[in-house]
Amino acid sequence: MAKKSSVLKDQKKRKLVAKYANKRAALKAIADDKSLTVEERFKARLKLAELPRNSSKTRVRNRCEVSGRPRAYYRKLKMSRIALRELGSKGLIPGLVKSSW
Repeated sequence: MAKKSSVLKDQKKRKLVAKYANKRAALKAIADDKSLTVEERFKARLKLAELPRNSSKTRVRNRCEVSGRPRAYYRKLKMSRIALRELGSKGLIPGLVKSSW
């Protein structure tokens, strides 16, 4: 089980990303638009830099929803390999059979 503070910190980042997603996308579009003047694009970059750092999508860490583990994460299942193995062994995941020989 991951530290509770790490999981809560990641949840806080996800909320910030959702809150600033539209504003960030609009500023990025302005900054990347080659038809605008250099000054306008630079102002958009400055406004983008004023936004909170944790509102960037790349600062979010994928974590297992069962254990909070940050590594060996399956995106499709939103859980780590260890949690997947445990739940599969207990028969809680439909269609998954843990093989042993």
